[in-house]
Amino acid sequence: MARTVQCVKLKREAPGLDEPPYPGDVGLRIYENISAEAWNAWLQQLTMIINENSLNTADPRSIEFIEQYMLGFLFDEGQYAGPKGFAPPKRKK
Repeated sequence: MARTVQCVKLKREAPGLDEPPYPGDVGLRIYENISAEAWNAWLQQLTMIINENSLNTADPRSIEFIEQYMLGFLFDEGQYAGPKGFAPPKRKK
């Protein structure tokens, strides 16, 4: 049986991740509070952020920038809380 979490991004219970997707305390926080569906939505957003900002994922400044966007997108915190008017997709029945 799949592990479920009360996803703070989707604001509903959904299947969780199999393991923390990011190192350290941030990864554990994501694992405990973010669904696999919301994480996949983040990965799509991440691609756009990297391309639009010409980020180098080997550069520590780029990693910090990405992490701030990630926390904003997933947890709606900080200056990178995501586009105004964003609503999670409706759950299919």
